[in-house]
Amino acid sequence: MKAAFITGHGGNEVVSVGERPLPPRGPGQVLVRLRAATLNQVDLYMRNSGAGIRHQLPQIMGLDGCGVVEEVGPEETRLRPGQRVLVYPGITCGRCEFCLAGQPVLCASMSLLGEHRDGTFAQYLSVPAANLFPVPDPLGDAEAAALGVNHLTAWRMVNTQARLQAHETVLIFGIGGGVSLAALQLARLIGARTIVTSRDELKLQRALALGAHHAIHSQREDVARQVMALTDGRGVDVVIENVGAAVWDSALRSLVRGGRIVTCGATTGDQPPADLRRVFIRQLQVLGSTLGNPGELAQVLALCQRGLLRPVIDSVYPLDEVHAALARLESGAQFGKIALNLE
Repeated sequence: MKAAFITGHGGNEVVSVGERPLPPRGPGQVLVRLRAATLNQVDLYMRNSGAGIRHQLPQIMGLDGCGVVEEVGPEETRLRPGQRVLVYPGITCGRCEFCLAGQPVLCASMSLLGEHRDGTFAQYLSVPAANLFPVPDPLGDAEAAALGVNHLTAWRMVNTQARLQAHETVLIFGIGGGVSLAALQLARLIGARTIVTSRDELKLQRALALGAHHAIHSQREDVARQVMALTDGRGVDVVIENVGAAVWDSALRSLVRGGRIVTCGATTGDQPPADLRRVFIRQLQVLGSTLGNPGELAQVLALCQRGLLRPVIDSVYPLDEVHAALARLESGAQFGKIALNLE
């Protein structure tokens, strides 16, 4: 089968497109013929270094995907050949204290597609049946693929961790990225007041068209000062950010007393100034978040099935052009998800 895989660490030259063995379907597993996958920041991380993540080379890239069930075992009653499915990317043990407590996203031995094992930038994938979900009818393949990482991550940040309420105000950094756009969509569904930031004026205008209440140009304006002006000196209840060190000071200064900041990334660095005095004097809550539980993904899918939620797709590339797709992601120019057509 054709796949995009890394043979080392460095730049685009370590990413190859070629033949890889067809993954065997083990007991309890389903063989999926993939149609689409989307790119995530971790794909760049795995290409560039993969430091701290246990993996073996060569390794197929990609966390999320959408495709069609190709083959199932006789024991499987929920899924059938020809059915469209999307992938939950975490393979869990089902036996640790976290899995048994209903929090498999915290599984002590979780392995992630595209990080710890072969991923979704391939024509075929074998995963446990529990990792596959039927695709909501209104969605195309690229849109469905985006849900398994992008919207699931945003759902957990906005709903589970931040517990955002309709009467509250949320500040979302880096609008245009997939998680930030998903967070905007989810916050608008809740009915919260939304403020977004970007260094790109066109992205800000597109976010306003999608329903953001206010937009701040983070290169021309002091974000915290503008937030205080927009909130009559109060600050926001919640900050959603995946940028890291470059925005951390502004994020903390933008929060109301007792406010919550939820972070899921550190693309500009993972060692920001802690500003501990501000944290404890203003009793701020700092919450980490990664991916989400399968049950949370089911809630996302229910919204999509009702036509209330639809991922924003920036562009779609054929698998052979994975280098161009990675370059676009690295540039930060995208508005929405960058997808690969795997057919």
